[in-house]
Order: sequence, then C-alpha cells, then structure tokens
Amino acid sequence: MHLAQGLRTVAVLEAAKGAVVLLTGFGLFALLHQDVQRFAEALVRHAHLNPASHTPRVFIDYAGRLDDARLMQLAAAALAYSAVRLVEAYGLWHGRAWGEAFAALSGAIYLPFELDELLRRPGLLSIGLLALNLAIVAFMVYSLRRRRAVRRPP
Repeated sequence: MHLAQGLRTVAVLEAAKGAVVLLTGFGLFALLHQDVQRFAEALVRHAHLNPASHTPRVFIDYAGRLDDARLMQLAAAALAYSAVRLVEAYGLWHGRAWGEAFAALSGAIYLPFELDELLRRPGLLSIGLLALNLAIVAFMVYSLRRRRAVRRPP
C-alpha cells in the first residue's frame, strides 16, 4: 500500500470515530430535560435485553442518576473528542506531518489501557483492538521517519 493511501485509510477511520462520537454528543444534548432512565429502559427493551440482568440494570441505574448538568458535561466531552478526531483526520488526509505526529501520540496514549484490558479480559476483541492500534502507531512512526529521511540531505 502506498504511504498516502495508508494515511488516508487512517484518516477515514479517525473521521468515522469522530462522526460517531459527534452524533452521540448531539444525542446527549437531545436528552436534556428528558427522563433519561425511562429512555434507557426503552432502549434496553428495544434491544431485547433482560432489564433484570446485570449489565442492563447497571445501564438503567446509571441513566437514572444523570441530571442535565452531567448530560451537558458528557455532551461537551463528546464534542471535544470528536473535534480532536476530525482535526486529526484532516491532518492525515492532507498528509501533514503534524497530523502524523498527532495520530502517533494519540494512538500511543491508548496502548497501556488496551494492554491492561487484554491482561484483565483476554479475548479476540481486545487482541484485535490492541493489534490495530499498534499497527497504526507503528505506521505513523514509520511515516514520520520516512518524511524526516527525505528532508535530510545525503
């Protein structure tokens, strides 16, 4: 795969993450002044989950404790996160060195957490996410080193 293609592939991945979180943030804004617990209960029913089982119960209970101030905080955090992902995607799409460095750093930040998750709960998903993130970080470092080598006089 050509280097520019790889950068654009990662840019699309980051833009998709940013878009999903942006939509989530807007969804949280839409829940302001609503009965969030009732919404969570309806969501659990719609997903055909047993509301008495552990995970759905925790979700419903947490939703019941969300007030408008907390919803605003969560929505603001989601919007900030999506802005970071979209800026990163822009930098990568346009082949900017700062985008590559930013992608390497932001990916590397998650590695200890993903490794901890793999050690606590080994599984295909945790292995896959760690491997994907390691590959992206390695690719960004490779791209930055290649860029630096091209600029360096012989």
